[in-house]
Parts: sequence; structure tokens; C-alpha cells
Amino acid sequence: MNIRLFVIALLLCASSASFGQSSLKIAKLKYGGGGDWYANKTSLPNLIKFCNAELKMNINPVEDVVEVGSPDIFSYPFVHMTGHGNVVFSDAEALNLRNYLLSGGFLHVDDNYGLDQFIRREMKKVFPELSFVELPYDHQVYHMKYNFPDGLPKVHEHDGKQPQGFGLIWQGRLICYYSYETDLGNGWEDQSVYNDPEEMRRKALQMGANLLSYAFMIE
Repeated sequence: MNIRLFVIALLLCASSASFGQSSLKIAKLKYGGGGDWYANKTSLPNLIKFCNAELKMNINPVEDVVEVGSPDIFSYPFVHMTGHGNVVFSDAEALNLRNYLLSGGFLHVDDNYGLDQFIRREMKKVFPELSFVELPYDHQVYHMKYNFPDGLPKVHEHDGKQPQGFGLIWQGRLICYYSYETDLGNGWEDQSVYNDPEEMRRKALQMGANLLSYAFMIE
């Protein structure tokens, strides 16, 4: 077990023993380039609430915001990124994100439609030697706590494409999961935002719970 995963284990144990005082936190990624990194304001709080209620994760209910180049990113075992538009990482930010992921961190990138061309370009700065690969449906991330035999649920329809889950794999470990053509984060939002059926919202939240479970997994 590397040092980063050991820290995650300690945080999980501490949060379970803290009688409601959650020490484990997750964060939304703030990035440059003009894209709306702040989109889906209720999504992470709702995902946290779901995971705490259904899986007893005891995550702090308040999401943090962390910048790509900040050393604070190493405080979070799970970082969520979303948006519709441009993304730009400086060289220093790309290196910081690389070090975070190599030390045991996990990044979930959720395309809110319009992010694809930019995130693929910028993640090449982070890992020039890696490319996103589509994960097979038997990958562990689809079967952690909830079973998704056909991969990602399709939350919102935009252009008729099937949802796809891509990953960056480092030495056999999934370090970045990229949900594409699904609007997964929109499915985590308050029901009043998009009026999605509760069944679809629950599927989206369950898939998010699988991602968190994978990120927190200690092998």
C-alpha cells in the first residue's frame, strides 16, 4: 500500500469513529481557460448525502473547491471535475495533477457536454504517455457497490450517442475516470433542477457511489 492510500485508510477509519464529525472530504476542481468548472452546484452535496445514507461513508457534507496547481489537492482522495467549455492547465498545474494521481489520488471528469476536446488535450499535458481507453463493462468500477452490467446510465440525451466511460490506467490502476455522453453529474442535482425521474437520479447517484467506492478502495 503506498503512502497516499495509507492516508486514505486512516481518514476513513477516523471518520467512522468520529461520531458524526466527518474528517474525509472530497473536492471540485477549479481550472483555468474560461470553462464553467463551477457547474452543477448541488451535484456533489447530493452525492455525498447519498453515499453517507446508503453506504455509511461519513464524508463531510460540504464539498471543497481545490485549484489544479494547489498543494491542497493532496488532501482529497477524490476530486470531481465538470464543465461545458475550455480547459487550460499550465505546465506547473499539469505536473501537480500528475503527482497527485500518481500518489494515489483519483480524478473523475464528467463531460457536461462541450468538455471533450479540451479535457483530452489537457490530460495529454498531464500524461503524455497515456491515452483514454474505453473501459469494458466488466471493469470493477461498474460493480463496486451497485451493478451496472451495461456501463454508464444515460441521464440526458443530446445527440443520440451512447454513454461511454473512459479511463487513464497507470500500472494497472484506474487513476482518472471520464464519463462521456451521459451528464452523470446532472443526475446528481436536486430533482427540481432538471425534473429527472427519481429512478434515473438514483441510477446516476449509484454510479457516482461506485466511483467514490473505487477511489477509496484499499487493496
